[in-house]
Amino acid sequence: MKRDFASMPFDPALEKGAYNAIHVCLRLQPEERITLIIGEENLEITAAFVAQIREIGANYRVFVLEDYQKRPCLSLPKEILEDMKNSQVSLFAADPKPGELKMRMEITGFVNHVHKLRHGHAVSLTKEIMLQGMTADYLAVDDLSSRVIEKARQTEKIHAKTQAGTDIEATFIPELNWVKTSGIITTKKWGNLPGGEIFTSSHRVDGQFVVDGVVGDYLCAKYGDLQTFPLFIDIEDSRIRNLQCENKELLTDFKRYTSVDENSDRVGEFAIGTNLAVTDIIGNILQDEKIPGIHIAFGDPYPHHTGQTWHSSTHIDCVGRDFDIWLDGEKIMNEGEFLL
Repeated sequence: MKRDFASMPFDPALEKGAYNAIHVCLRLQPEERITLIIGEENLEITAAFVAQIREIGANYRVFVLEDYQKRPCLSLPKEILEDMKNSQVSLFAADPKPGELKMRMEITGFVNHVHKLRHGHAVSLTKEIMLQGMTADYLAVDDLSSRVIEKARQTEKIHAKTQAGTDIEATFIPELNWVKTSGIITTKKWGNLPGGEIFTSSHRVDGQFVVDGVVGDYLCAKYGDLQTFPLFIDIEDSRIRNLQCENKELLTDFKRYTSVDENSDRVGEFAIGTNLAVTDIIGNILQDEKIPGIHIAFGDPYPHHTGQTWHSSTHIDCVGRDFDIWLDGEKIMNEGEFLL
């Protein structure tokens, strides 16, 4: 199907977020080429991206997933992979569907290992996010992220608490790397859009984590903001030992998701959000995990970046609200506000 994104109308309010994505985060240059992989739900946002690309004068091609496969897409069409080989920049923007994590990991694996691109990953991108998290001052977010990661790299223990009941302690070792994904994307690490976090894989996590924000992957779209019915996760030596939630359907889905393989119930990612434009939970993991605070993920620890020695076929983020955070006893956050 031929789609003319160059003449497709879009809300002018999308321009700032689109400018940030193309000019600031991906830093597309006139002599470069960009591949856009999108879902049909993001046609208007893509038209805003294309307007910025055309302003720069770079070559581009847009692939709408539904034009090539019925969704969920279990693998990426070869034509798209071949096109990415000719590009220096790529952008993925599509809603998550059950079973599509493998396809998305195929994309990130390609840009990590096969053909180094500056890749923006925007799973569940919405107009609301374009008007909020994508309008951040990403140079300021990068500066904050740099200061936080400098402290984190010297830290052995992080303690985090919330009024909702989170009380966890995580330990860290030098062999496991902290990674900055502030929104300023390089070929060293693909980045989410919106950006704004630092992350690693911890040596060990113990305590209770209360998910009164959101859970990730396709469960986020199903359940949204969990403040009314939080998910309580008891963690011992980085493994889920007990789960409680008044929403029994969510409890069943989360148990199923974290039981897929031998490491699906293991804390793989430990992260601190740093996007100052994100001030509240909106029920969308793409933006909500960037809110200042702690989020953890069960499953794959991104071993290529963190240096972790194990992997998983699953990855589900868990976000809470209004954290107090201590790095080796130094308080750096009070009720979701950075003290740096």
